[in-house]
Amino acid sequence: MIISLPIEDRPRSYAFYQEAFGFKPVGELAEDGIPEPLQFALTDDVRLMLIPTGGFGWVLGDQPAAPAGTSECILSVHADSESAVDALAAKAVAAGAELVTAPIRKPWAYIATFTDPDGHLWMVETA
Repeated sequence: MIISLPIEDRPRSYAFYQEAFGFKPVGELAEDGIPEPLQFALTDDVRLMLIPTGGFGWVLGDQPAAPAGTSECILSVHADSESAVDALAAKAVAAGAELVTAPIRKPWAYIATFTDPDGHLWMVETA
């Protein structure tokens, strides 16, 4: 499975996903020193691919990407504890994320939400 997200700035996104989540990039390096296509291995069978907006539009054909500020999905990461949720949210903000929901206990989980530099919504949670 490949989860693809549109991005505006390859170097910014490349740095963000390594700094915020510790994701490891995969693939051959392009002239700019960043893998092309820009992908991170999430598991053995799942990759996150970050595609510059122009290329993302080309792949979509006649269907436009969601406008900025619109979230069509929530990408979630499980943490082992409430302190791990707090730490990952703080790490993401330090790397350039915008905090949407400060860490809080909800009826179903302890969560924090933030957007990456391109506005994609992420949730970090623990039971």
